[in-house]
Amino acid sequence: MALDLIRANYNPDVLSCLANLSNDEVFTPPEVVNQMLDMLPQELFSNPDTTFLDPATKSGVFLREIAKRLMNGLEKQIPDIQERADHIFKKQLFGIAITELTSLLSRRSLYCSKYPNSGFSVAKFDSPEGNIRFKHTIHSWLGGKCPFCSASKSEYDRSDELESHAYEWIHTNDPKGLFNDMKFDVIVSNPPYQLSDGGNGASASPLYHLFVTQAMKLKPRFLSMIIPARWYAGGKGLDAFRSLMLEQSHISTLVDIPNSGDCFPGVNVAGGICYFLWERDYQGECKVKNYKDGMELSDVKRSLNEYEYFVRSNMALSIIRKVLAKNEPVMSNTVFSRNYFGLPTTAKGTVVDYGNSVKTLTSKGEIYVSRDDISDRDKLLDKYKVIITYAMSGGNKPTNEGNYQVLSSLRIIPPGEACTETYLILATFDNASLCRGLISYMSTKFARYLLLQALTSIHITKDKFCFVPIQDYSHIWTDADLYAKYGLSDDEKNAVEMAIKNWDGGDK
Repeated sequence: MALDLIRANYNPDVLSCLANLSNDEVFTPPEVVNQMLDMLPQELFSNPDTTFLDPATKSGVFLREIAKRLMNGLEKQIPDIQERADHIFKKQLFGIAITELTSLLSRRSLYCSKYPNSGFSVAKFDSPEGNIRFKHTIHSWLGGKCPFCSASKSEYDRSDELESHAYEWIHTNDPKGLFNDMKFDVIVSNPPYQLSDGGNGASASPLYHLFVTQAMKLKPRFLSMIIPARWYAGGKGLDAFRSLMLEQSHISTLVDIPNSGDCFPGVNVAGGICYFLWERDYQGECKVKNYKDGMELSDVKRSLNEYEYFVRSNMALSIIRKVLAKNEPVMSNTVFSRNYFGLPTTAKGTVVDYGNSVKTLTSKGEIYVSRDDISDRDKLLDKYKVIITYAMSGGNKPTNEGNYQVLSSLRIIPPGEACTETYLILATFDNASLCRGLISYMSTKFARYLLLQALTSIHITKDKFCFVPIQDYSHIWTDADLYAKYGLSDDEKNAVEMAIKNWDGGDK
């Protein structure tokens, strides 16, 4: 029976259906797994000494697809099919399941039996777990948090019959000891993405970066994981990981997929998905591949830390290079810091002017605030001010048409008037005509496209204008003017036009 199971073609449909069960522990479709395995040197699958590890196996799909390649690759070296299967399953493939249930599922996928010491297993083991281990692990607690994964004691100090989400791979200082100091040539996985941290609402802390850094400790020849792309921007628990990834030169390939649905049907992972190939013995630039709707758009070899913000789009990078090559000052040097006037969004005022008051724009309309409550260190109050809403239009999600508006308002505040921190001041002028020039510029798709490349959250701050050059605002700008000025190609123009929504007039 074992030989019949080995010869049979695996049916990927069941594991494909698992791909949309959870945002935290996303199951990987077989076709995506094979795209990741295609990045590896294929001679690995013809070497009987190559060892593979999935430290966060859920469905067993990574190990299963590797097994299929090894069965083909080792056919000439180990002609006997049962001997070949025994060698592959016992000496080359290893996994750590994230739960007891996924350990059974993974064994069933890999060995064709959830108990590999049974007669139904394609390779007979002495133990019921084979090479896919699962150990019930508990969190450690230090100051109410787990020092390994930052889980909250109030959330995860549970009885043994409940799932602890204390994953064995990241709850040890010495991952080598999990397999008796065994060395692995390839570590490949789709780790859990996040864990509720007991904060307000649906607050969660990232976990995936811990799986990556733990794998690096073992110094495998190759490491490939599929993870959320939110690390590009750093942020909550990810700043050190972002630096680690962008500043090294061991990542030979990075595949960027902004729409997670292109990878995991029915699953929405904010910021998209990426997978990468890290090579211990590689030093050089990274091949960045952009995908959309399942199609590769571009493939460019480049440094990941070329700019302060990682530019995920190769086309956007080409445009930014052309813009910055002119060495013009950029708006991040002149935009004012958030909440310049020192008035919070919740600022209280009056509906009428009782004297010594300043008309102030809030998110809910205009109020009058005492002049004594307003900070004005740079004497901007008596100038014309061009402002935008501090929050990105529509959040960081595209419209139904797949493009972005980026800005939700563009307006002029006349001399003598202020605004709360709902708004960001772009520039000030002594006359309104220059304000109109700036508004015409920021209304263009070109300017909003450049701003979009640095936006990593819904908040627009002065540093996000690092790719947006300052213009002569005595001129009314159009996209045609800007495309010509910076020498954009037809493909680059089209990229801007497709990415950015027409300005609807807003408040300007």
